[in-house]
Order: sequence, then C-alpha cells, then structure tokens
Amino acid sequence: MIFLTRMDKQKVFINPDQIVSIEETPDTVITLFNDHRIIVTESAQLIIGKIVDFRSRIIRRAMAGNSKRHLIRSRRRFFLSAARNLSGADTSEHHDSQKIPPHVQDF
Repeated sequence: MIFLTRMDKQKVFINPDQIVSIEETPDTVITLFNDHRIIVTESAQLIIGKIVDFRSRIIRRAMAGNSKRHLIRSRRRFFLSAARNLSGADTSEHHDSQKIPPHVQDF
C-alpha cells in the first residue's frame, strides 16, 4: 500500500495494483479498476516513485536469506533421496535393469 494525501488533507492508503492510470491535470487524478477517481496532492512522478519503492520492498522480502536457505536445504534432501533410490541401496526390490528414473518415481 502507498500513502497519499487527498486535496482535503485526508490521508489515504491505495493499493498500487488497483491503479489503472495517473493523470496530471492541474491536479493529480488516480483512476482505479473499479472506476473510482481519487484526486491527490502528490505529483505523478512522486506517486510512481512510491509504487516502485513498494514493489521493490516486496521483491526484497520475497528474496530474503532465510527462505533461500530453506529452499536449498529442501532441494538437497530431495536429490539425496533420489540418488539413494538410484544407487541401489534397496536392491532387494529392484534389479539394475528395473531401476525407475527419478522423474517418474513417486516421492
């Protein structure tokens, strides 16, 4: 959400994903998907800057270090288990000619 100020000094938060257009007549008019129009005191350039900051914050949070490490760890476990299944650790069930490729196996 981005924080803007209406012409009557009322503070408003707007979801930038709902913005269809920003027009700069003498006043800045924001048109939303539901066809509502909001007149704000900020310039179009300032609003666009706030939208870019908002989206970059979302991307930064999505690429945080903790989630990346977790994904690497889970992938490593997945491939290690697949490698164990291929290496013949459980040879009592399958012969070498009957090994199932990892992309077909149910995990």
